[in-house]
Amino acid sequence: MPELPEVEVVRRGLAEHVLERKIAAVTVAHPRAVRRHEAGGDDFAARLTGRTITGARRRGKYLWLDLDGGAAGSADAGSAWAPPGADAGSAWAPPGDAVLAHLGMSGQMLVADAERPDEKHLRIRFRFVDGGSELRFVDQRTFGGLSVHPLVPAAEGGLLPQPVAHIARDPMDPAFDLDAAVAAIRRRRTGLKRALLDQTVVSGIGNIYADEALWRARLHWARPTETLTRKQGREVLAAASEVMAEALAAGGTSFDALYVNVNGASGYFDRSLDVYGQADRGCRRCGTPVRRDPFMNRSSFSCPRCQPRPRRAHP
Repeated sequence: MPELPEVEVVRRGLAEHVLERKIAAVTVAHPRAVRRHEAGGDDFAARLTGRTITGARRRGKYLWLDLDGGAAGSADAGSAWAPPGADAGSAWAPPGDAVLAHLGMSGQMLVADAERPDEKHLRIRFRFVDGGSELRFVDQRTFGGLSVHPLVPAAEGGLLPQPVAHIARDPMDPAFDLDAAVAAIRRRRTGLKRALLDQTVVSGIGNIYADEALWRARLHWARPTETLTRKQGREVLAAASEVMAEALAAGGTSFDALYVNVNGASGYFDRSLDVYGQADRGCRRCGTPVRRDPFMNRSSFSCPRCQPRPRRAHP
């Protein structure tokens, strides 16, 4: 699934092509693409028609488009978030709402000329008042989808779509608190990689970049978090930030044609991966064959010499 660099590549493309554009019409071609929007496809389209996209934002691996104004269309006014104690007669106004994008395993947000033939797996189409390029959500496996949600205050500051308000900041966020994130990891009673993948502790890091960061920090994925020193915690998070910045510069990591930017181009950071997907190949640092271990229905890749398994490893 796409991780922070891949999602940021898409966010930047959306910021370039759809900001300050008014939506003329929305067509939902497959109901699964809006299954997280509980009111259904007609309501989804009604709530977006006539709205202007005012922002393209991200926290960790979660992407959304800000919309002008508050709740619109056929939304139930009572469903919007309101601060405790607010009453219907008060002057308080909701902070707005947004289109939350779940890219899933194969979701793509593509900018396309209106004359371009429809993609085989086109699920949602946005047309704009200016008559220019369309925004298309394409999803071969239909694990992803779009939905509209109110923006609410997040625990760590800022406004986030309601379903992701619990998500922590990521290491590339200017407001990221490194020491607080290290402390949160050390308080867990789990394996280090599990903590890195916990989006309520630190967001944006997925399976690929967790393995790469652990290799750079010379730490094993099963290291118990309670044995991690503050210095080691800072090192592994700094490594995560570093490797994700490098991946972002390369357009992200694309293992197949499903991971693309808004123009349909693939990233090429997979050519620079040190351990992820490199089983049995020599470690670039010491030459020892890279080891692959099963991990949470996925895999972990590490160097047995550079990242020795701790004597007391978390199962």
